[in-house]
Amino acid sequence: MAETHVKTFTDPHEAAAEAAGLAWLASAEESGGTRVARVLGRPSPTVLELELIDDGSPSSAQAERFGRSLAHTHAAGADGWGTPAPGFPTAGPLRMGRSGTPFVTAADAPATWGEFFAEYRIRDFVRRIVDRGGFDHAQAAVFDRVADRVQDGTLGSPQPVLVGDRPARLHGDLWAGNVLWPGDPAEPTGAVLIDANPHGGHAESDLALLGLFGLPRLETVLAAYDAESRLAAGWQERVELHQLAPLLLHVFLFGGSYTGAAIRAAQRYA
Repeated sequence: MAETHVKTFTDPHEAAAEAAGLAWLASAEESGGTRVARVLGRPSPTVLELELIDDGSPSSAQAERFGRSLAHTHAAGADGWGTPAPGFPTAGPLRMGRSGTPFVTAADAPATWGEFFAEYRIRDFVRRIVDRGGFDHAQAAVFDRVADRVQDGTLGSPQPVLVGDRPARLHGDLWAGNVLWPGDPAEPTGAVLIDANPHGGHAESDLALLGLFGLPRLETVLAAYDAESRLAAGWQERVELHQLAPLLLHVFLFGGSYTGAAIRAAQRYA
């Protein structure tokens, strides 16, 4: 019997959503996407039994394969901006996790990335942070100015070449801890992904999160991605813009030093 990692949720809605998201990402593997840890069982509504993945330090070759395969995961596309994986439970709120990260139905999806990111990744979190006393109104106004510039397209950019003019299929929580490097150096996609929060969005958002908490061999991953699916000019200058989403999530959950980091990032684009 394969070894498993047991993950327990407090809410059956979240367990079902994670299982649906992992399956959706895994379906991109047949077109070259990064491998995803499999759901091997669901012994109760709040428990997932997941494939156990050994994790080690990546070689340069593994990092390159990961960058190239991630480009194909993104290129698999999504139904709309902010839409979750097919099978995401719709009986409850279209929110995920302790952060209450919001999604939208395909019928209600915004017409542009800017509209999605401004409302569902900046303003939604800022309103809730203000309600908790985390930002004062002057600080919130900085984020409002950024959201306005994102929404009107001033801060927009094309997707990578393989994605084209549509939403990318994002992992959605692609920090370094959710990228595992198997002990088998011949793993064809270099890495294996876990703990996803998938939705339709801009590919640069996943790439920006890879850099926020120190992914090993990040430069090799990004160079390989760019070689496989050319990134739009100036992408390096937009990294902190896309990092606003995870920074605001961390302000909402933890406050502390994340508050200053989020404000500094917003000031750059306001």
